[in-house]
Amino acid sequence: MPEQFLPDNPDQLPTRETTLSMSGLEFMQKILGGELPLAPIANGLNYQLHSVKPDEVIFRGAPGFDQMNPTGTIHGGWYGTLLDSAMACAVMTRVAKGSVYTTLEYKVNIIRPIPSGMTVDCVGTVEHAGRSTGVATGKIIGVDDGKLYATGSTTCIIMTPK
Repeated sequence: MPEQFLPDNPDQLPTRETTLSMSGLEFMQKILGGELPLAPIANGLNYQLHSVKPDEVIFRGAPGFDQMNPTGTIHGGWYGTLLDSAMACAVMTRVAKGSVYTTLEYKVNIIRPIPSGMTVDCVGTVEHAGRSTGVATGKIIGVDDGKLYATGSTTCIIMTPK
C-alpha cells in the first residue's frame, strides 16, 4: 500500500474545488493512494485508512497511552472518532461529483475495552445513500483476535454547494 500523506498545515488540505471535482469514491481512493492527504486527526489518534471500496471503508489503528483516560483505559472518544471516520467515509464513497457530506449524528456502543497497543480494524458500511442523506454502520474488530470491540451507526447529510 502506498504511504499515506499526513498534512502538517491547513494549506496542504484539498481545496473546495479539488474536493468537488471528483466523486466521493475517487476522493477516498486518492487518499488511500497518497495523492490526497489523510485527515489530520488520524495522526493524533494513531489510525490510517486501510481499504476503500464502494460502500465500505476500513481504518486500521492501535490506541496507546496518548488515547487513554485518567483510569488507564482507552478513552471512549477514540472509539467514537474512529467509528465516525469509517462510517462517514463509507458514505463518502457514494457521494456524487460536485457534492460533499458531513456527519449529522452518530451513536457508539462500546462492547469491551481495547487493550493499549492492540491493532484494530474499523469497518464502515453503507446501509443507504440517497440524494440528501446517507446511513452507515460500523464495527471495531481486533485484527489478531477477531473480537468485536464496538459498534456504531451514523446519519450523514449529503449536500451540493451552490
